[in-house]
Amino acid sequence: AARVSSGENRLVSLPLSRIRVIMKSSPEVSSINQDALFLTAKATELFVQYLATYSYKHGRGKEKNALTYSDLSHTAEECETFQFLADILPKKILASKYLKMLEKEKRDGEVGEDDEEDEDEEDENE
Repeated sequence: AARVSSGENRLVSLPLSRIRVIMKSSPEVSSINQDALFLTAKATELFVQYLATYSYKHGRGKEKNALTYSDLSHTAEECETFQFLADILPKKILASKYLKMLEKEKRDGEVGEDDEEDEDEEDENE
């Protein structure tokens, strides 16, 4: 088996031991080749770098010369390439707005259930 040399180890910033733990957490993975571990770490770094660069260029971070969480969440929501991250990087909202949303969903759910019951009764009557 090929070993990752200490020189290659310095080519990645992410800790390989952590990546190994994450990879082994999958039930389908029984063993991890060192080359696969290194390549996964490098690919992850490149992906994070691309996400950060894209978010910075297309967000408000340029104005402040900083990358913010809202830049990342906006990218995840608006860019088709990153939409799979929308659940992981949701837009921040105030707790009061969230509670109002929950109340509205609950009311809409109750109305929807009532509508279904009315339809069932109409079907029985016919």
